[in-house]
Amino acid sequence: MLDVSEDVRAEIGDDEADRLLGGAHAPDAYDCTSCRQPGDSLREPTSTVLFVGDETAVLAFAHSRCIPSQVVMVSEEQLLGAVRSISQAQGSATGPAAPPLPGGAPAFAVPGGPATAAGIPAPAPVQAAGAAARAATAPTAPTAPAGAAPVAGNQPAVLGVTCGLVLCGDTGHAALVVEPTGPVGRPGSNSGEDEFLSLLVEHGFQQVTEVNRAPARPLAGWSVLMAIGQLHAILQPSATGGSAAWWQAHQPLQVTDAWRAAAAKQSEVIMYAVPAETIGRQPREDLLRFALDRAASQGRLVAGMLPLAGT
Repeated sequence: MLDVSEDVRAEIGDDEADRLLGGAHAPDAYDCTSCRQPGDSLREPTSTVLFVGDETAVLAFAHSRCIPSQVVMVSEEQLLGAVRSISQAQGSATGPAAPPLPGGAPAFAVPGGPATAAGIPAPAPVQAAGAAARAATAPTAPTAPAGAAPVAGNQPAVLGVTCGLVLCGDTGHAALVVEPTGPVGRPGSNSGEDEFLSLLVEHGFQQVTEVNRAPARPLAGWSVLMAIGQLHAILQPSATGGSAAWWQAHQPLQVTDAWRAAAAKQSEVIMYAVPAETIGRQPREDLLRFALDRAASQGRLVAGMLPLAGT
């Protein structure tokens, strides 16, 4: 029931991957590194998640329904801090040591996994008044589906992500608003035309004319990754199957209790997207809603309903 992705296999080597699949180093029971709930690798599909720092690597385990098997790059300080916190919580060693990774970096098999989760790499989030929170991706983060590239100055655009509650009818929905810092075009395009919204529409997002109406159906293959109550990533379908990060936070983004409760209750999050310089930073949710309504009236707003992965 264990899944070892090609990326994980490439990091730990074929021999260790085969030993894991044979049950040599995989725990029968574990705490999912995403949702933190108990898992059983003998009874339910389980993902291997390899957290790699500068000198240390930690192998953790997760429900396959929460996150796919993958390699997650984290800072050495963050990784060692997670290992220490787990050791203190368990009152003993974190688990059986796995053979060293190629290059001599020691690996540790941690049944509970680090306190972070897949898709980590954002400046420290700003908790705004009125329960909106915002973070931005690094310039290296993907900026549009299917490899689309920004065209402004041939430099990658930065994606800003704002979290807030949006009222649709009588129901408050957990929502993300994604806005790039510059125009986003297709690969190889030098026209300077911003095609951010058209690219998203081609991948299933819908033009929004009325914010009061939520998207009808979840968007296939897309999801919002939460772990330990924090926002980590927006995942999109991968060309090789499974999911890949479309947006990642540099460090987990804190969200409000109300946002987290709405997302957990509905098991889904609305993702809105706008072109650059449409929404900006809104310190309160009422101002965020006003900006969304204005963007919809201008034909500058698309949305999709994304399932929630993790908790």
